[in-house]
Amino acid sequence: MTRPAPGPVVGLDLGGTKIAAALFGADGAVLARHSRPTPAREGADAVLDALAAAAAEVDPGRRAAVLGIAAAGVIDPRSGMVTSATDSLRGWAGTALGAGLADRTGYAVACDNDVRATAGPELDALRAEGNEHASLLFAAIGTGVGGALASDGRMLHGASGIAGHLGHLPSPEAARLPCTCGATGHLEVIASGPGIAAHYARLTGAPVDRLETVAARAAEGDADAVTAITTGAAAAGHVLGGLANALGPDRVVVGGGVPRIGALYEDALRAAFAAELMGPLRGLVPRAPLFGHDAAVLGAAALTTTLPLHHPGALR
Repeated sequence: MTRPAPGPVVGLDLGGTKIAAALFGADGAVLARHSRPTPAREGADAVLDALAAAAAEVDPGRRAAVLGIAAAGVIDPRSGMVTSATDSLRGWAGTALGAGLADRTGYAVACDNDVRATAGPELDALRAEGNEHASLLFAAIGTGVGGALASDGRMLHGASGIAGHLGHLPSPEAARLPCTCGATGHLEVIASGPGIAAHYARLTGAPVDRLETVAARAAEGDADAVTAITTGAAAAGHVLGGLANALGPDRVVVGGGVPRIGALYEDALRAAFAAELMGPLRGLVPRAPLFGHDAAVLGAAALTTTLPLHHPGALR
């Protein structure tokens, strides 16, 4: 595959509520930024149009030739298709993301799942430490539970781009609870922010508006709030510990909004994780991400150097 000479690159991060865009120079410096709401209820064409408009905002002079996008949903970077998605983006499943965005922008486009893209800089950091064959287990725990797996220095994508969807692993703590994917008993419904809030409501019979409300009540000594948070954290820790035994990662990173609620969550997750580890992995401790709010767009831009490029005209 022939790639353009190194130069500016556009990175896009598509979430259920916001699109973030950045133009990166050849040295990795951010040259321009832009954000706008995601037209999540207006259909796939409206989302693709908004992505193209965001790219135009950060690169009005057409300095870049390539664009990388980190997108919500199950993304197959080889075909450029959204192979599966929840209803947080209406009509998103089945969208030709790579070709559709290439046609709208004129750029060559690389695409991947948003969590895998965010994990990319973490894997690069591991390799920069001298471990070219590093393995990484990355979890993003927020509104949902996503993840990324890297082995022998390479990100795993799997059939149809499904690799890394940690939220849909079985969890005993979630037994019989319905999942957004249509199955029951998956990690996401007990360990995500909404999952923890829903568990608190089941314990008390009193619905709450958001995770932060549960965290505030736990800080005030509410035993049910403490139980809801530690149950979700322990569920995540058990699953991640089991995965660590299977993958043998050099590093485990846990990011997303849920871990930021404080030590109660973090301590419960780490204890459950440690309890699952086989002997050679004892001492492995989940850590916070190295990169901040630019991680997703930075990782998106980097996709253009490692993944297939989808070119304008492919849909015609």
